[in-house]
Amino acid sequence: MPTKTALVTGASSGIGEATALKLQSLGYTVYGAARRLDRLEKLADRGIRPLAMDVTDDNSMQAGVERIVAEAGRIDVLVNNAGYGSFGSIEDVPLDEARRQFDVNVFGALRLTQLVLPRMREQRAGTVVNVTSMGGKIYTPLGGWYHGTKFALEALSDCLRLEAKPFGIDVVVIEPGGIATEWGGIAADKLEESSGSGPYAAQAAAVASSLRSEANAKRNSPPSVIADAIGKAVTARRPKTRYATGFGAKPLIGLRRIVSDRAFDTLISRAIGMPR
Repeated sequence: MPTKTALVTGASSGIGEATALKLQSLGYTVYGAARRLDRLEKLADRGIRPLAMDVTDDNSMQAGVERIVAEAGRIDVLVNNAGYGSFGSIEDVPLDEARRQFDVNVFGALRLTQLVLPRMREQRAGTVVNVTSMGGKIYTPLGGWYHGTKFALEALSDCLRLEAKPFGIDVVVIEPGGIATEWGGIAADKLEESSGSGPYAAQAAAVASSLRSEANAKRNSPPSVIADAIGKAVTARRPKTRYATGFGAKPLIGLRRIVSDRAFDTLISRAIGMPR
């Protein structure tokens, strides 16, 4: 049996880095993709194959997939992890930034999926793992464009799961909760840039404070929790369709299922400390 091959995007840090190492420990030949090769040096030292790839650049993605097929002859696992959080009021965020977030979080993931599916269909086997978020099932103020990308990726994953099943391809959604990565700080910076002044300034201050909260940071789970879930999914004979894990993911998703919209509005606003 040939060694199975995995491609992990957003592999330069956090969840992507931990996932690349996890899959390598499971025996996969792993390609770790990021925009900058210099940020993949640590993984390269551990035997991960570095791949320069920008998920908003079609030529970059095509070249990456072609290289993997040429070198390894197969692609067994695709982990669509590349993404970021850009917060700000729906009114304030420039549409160019909103589109960029969809380009990275949604269209980049699905275009890369389009590129690997023909190889997986030929193999009659493969697993596509889409890293969404508990933010694809719940919502928070001033996170509309980000949540929109994650809700979209959830729906697209469900449709893809049905389409790919006859070809022996599994589609799995990973829904992280609070994870100890750079994500919160980046989201807070974007929030203050978009809505730090003007009519939403008080809301922005509250949400940014929550995103940067040391108390929350201490409760956040390590990226290895998500990597372990991905490892479990890709090695299962019949993986679950969804894995919600990491700080707060299961209770918040569960809460959203059972309370009304208005009740959730109140609960999430109080939890963040939104001004009344």
